[in-house]
Amino acid sequence: MSDLPGYNTELQPERAPRWMEPLVEGVAHAHGHPDVQGVDIRGRGNTRPDGQRAAVLILLEGADTLSRQRPDDAAVLLTHRSPTMRSHSGQIAFPGGRMDSTDLNPVDAALREAWEETGLDRSSVTPVAELDPVHIQASGYPVYPVLGHWHTPGEVGVASPAETDEVFLTPIAELIDPANRLTVGWAGWSGPAFTVNDYLVWGFTAGLLSALIHESGWEQEWDRARTLDLHATLEKSRNNESHAPGVRFSR
Repeated sequence: MSDLPGYNTELQPERAPRWMEPLVEGVAHAHGHPDVQGVDIRGRGNTRPDGQRAAVLILLEGADTLSRQRPDDAAVLLTHRSPTMRSHSGQIAFPGGRMDSTDLNPVDAALREAWEETGLDRSSVTPVAELDPVHIQASGYPVYPVLGHWHTPGEVGVASPAETDEVFLTPIAELIDPANRLTVGWAGWSGPAFTVNDYLVWGFTAGLLSALIHESGWEQEWDRARTLDLHATLEKSRNNESHAPGVRFSR
């Protein structure tokens, strides 16, 4: 199936299922959460001068009947970036990438990138919210996270092997589970992380997930007191991050 550029590009928060309402409401406060601020370098003079921007799609699947308090059967779509990529190689990421001049807005860009990477049918998605842009030091791009509900789940997979080598749904319950949460650190920086499918989710992706889980009220108490070495933790994972960690975060 081909993509539909320019289609389904307006936010429709009123169409979010009831269980996603706390998440949509929490978007307004997520950017101020420490876990997002830890990867945002706004005001540090590192934004690219060429005006390039990027967008990612935080796509959640779940039936309308799930509980607001804890949507145990909901899941989020994640990708494993190919270890041969020049940037963020081997990392777990949301579908996304640089905005093109033909993209109408960040929603259009996020849906296009998701189609290019996973084959996602944009007509199966309801875009419900957009977070403030996050500036990442590795690229200097302002990245616009777009929150969407996958109201009609369909087939997805690796559509661009040069960019991703695995596409999978991770249950929200696994991300909430304290047993899968940890803090990792490197060279004075530390931030939240998750273990899923023997992968380590850290950096930008983990920061957004952690902030959204907290702001939605779904978070459970987990051990924040211990910080594990990022390099050592990555070596035990199957990320295969060939440039790990080439990203420098705010300190």
